[in-house]
Amino acid sequence: MTTGGRAVLLLPLLVASALFAQIRASDPLFHESFDEGFEGSWVVSGKEEYSGVWKHEKSDGHEDYGLLVSEPARKYAIVKELDSPVTLKDGTVVLQFEVRLQNGLECGGAYLKYIRPQEAGWDAKEFDNDTPYTIMFGPDKCGSTNKVHFILKHKNPKTGKYVEHHLKSPPSVPYDKLSHVYTAILKPDNEVRILVDGEEKSKANFLSADDFEPALIPSKTIPDPDDKKPEDWDERAKIPDPAAVKPDDWDEDAPTEILDEEATKPEGWLDDEPEEVDDPEAAKPEDWDDEEDGEWEAPKIDNPKCEEAPGCGEWKRPMKQNPAYKGKWHAPLIDNPAYKGIWKPQEIPNPEYFELDKPDFDPIAAIGIEIWTMQDGILFDNILIADDEKVATAILEKTWKPKFDVEKEKQKAEEAAAADSEDLSEFQKKIFSVLYKIADIPFLEPYKIKIIDIIEKGEKQPNITISILASVAVILVTVLFRTIFGGKKPVAPVKPVAEVKKPNATEADAAGSSGDKEEKEDDTTAPRRRSRRET
Repeated sequence: MTTGGRAVLLLPLLVASALFAQIRASDPLFHESFDEGFEGSWVVSGKEEYSGVWKHEKSDGHEDYGLLVSEPARKYAIVKELDSPVTLKDGTVVLQFEVRLQNGLECGGAYLKYIRPQEAGWDAKEFDNDTPYTIMFGPDKCGSTNKVHFILKHKNPKTGKYVEHHLKSPPSVPYDKLSHVYTAILKPDNEVRILVDGEEKSKANFLSADDFEPALIPSKTIPDPDDKKPEDWDERAKIPDPAAVKPDDWDEDAPTEILDEEATKPEGWLDDEPEEVDDPEAAKPEDWDDEEDGEWEAPKIDNPKCEEAPGCGEWKRPMKQNPAYKGKWHAPLIDNPAYKGIWKPQEIPNPEYFELDKPDFDPIAAIGIEIWTMQDGILFDNILIADDEKVATAILEKTWKPKFDVEKEKQKAEEAAAADSEDLSEFQKKIFSVLYKIADIPFLEPYKIKIIDIIEKGEKQPNITISILASVAVILVTVLFRTIFGGKKPVAPVKPVAEVKKPNATEADAAGSSGDKEEKEDDTTAPRRRSRRET
């Protein structure tokens, strides 16, 4: 067969191989979308302390399902074992997942644990806080803690012990109730990048002592734990001058303050007036019983005569700083001739030191969520492990971005409505204030109670403010007409104020979830102004 013939036969194979490689590169290593229920795939911890109930629920306002933390003030634990472990030692690895804090996050975690291979016989139902992991990644917020954790557990090849290494400069957790996506990109050049919503927030190097605490590579030397400070070691840089003597005229007993003999009583001082007097408006209560309650005494008030005077009562000379006061004498400090500096133990080689070109990551054999939180409504979705950043970005754009855009627009609309409502509320307050003043006009006295009834109804239902204005205007015009033209023309009937229609249960449900519903009005808490009727 000619060379050209072989090339023709090989061309389809090459194209097929390239196409297969392209398809393989576009697939994630693991992707959990929670489109189907999690039962049978994820294993809930059987430990008694994890009493929180996981649910398969839709994200509020979307048709997309996720794994929901359904109860507040609970511990939760659930784990998913991978079909085959994912190695972190070769090439790029992307860890990514979505979290929506539908009720906010005041105190609790919403992070994932990437579990390393366990010992033979390990049961997923035993998953708990002590289950060894390779990486812990995700948001955590409580008190002063507000960070997107990235913690690597790395095995020291010298000692065989695992050490937790925390990213020193993690990003903070977004403070809202929107969906957010968290991404950690581990690169083969030892770089790790942390992204929130696809935007880089932090970058570090696994082998840099400036980026992780403690450093992945221990220091070459350590202080000798057996080295002890000599008994005659003097760390005092300064000492009291042993040759110094207290001066003969130094009076340590002189007081800090003395009477100001030069002070004179201000003109107009009321010597015979007390600072407080009985309240002249106070009266003994009618039910006061001198035998049971004792002799009644009027409460005291500030003496009004003292308000304009420089002072009342007995005048006394004020105190002033004693110019002779020096306090306790101390010898001045001088340089210590025996000073040897601050003692430190000598350095010795660190027995735990090792050299490393790149971290010796343990594989990821399972993904677990083990959290304690005071909030419910935490929704996990689209948990992803990929070996290509483009794959992670494509899934982010497809699954998270549309939801986030909808939520963001809804948030903007709610904020704008709240701002408009607040402005209208201030405007309404001014209207009602003017209406109450109108009700106090003397010639409207016969209609005062009726006007106040209308105003109070308007305060409970601010959306009928215009109707309230119209009703009061009708009364005002009618009274003015009768006053000017006389006659016995009856007062025009006040148009009843329309009641606000309350939505039925179906309408309320269609408006959104419980997190978006407005609280129902409670007539028992509405402000009353009965005192205005009695004036």
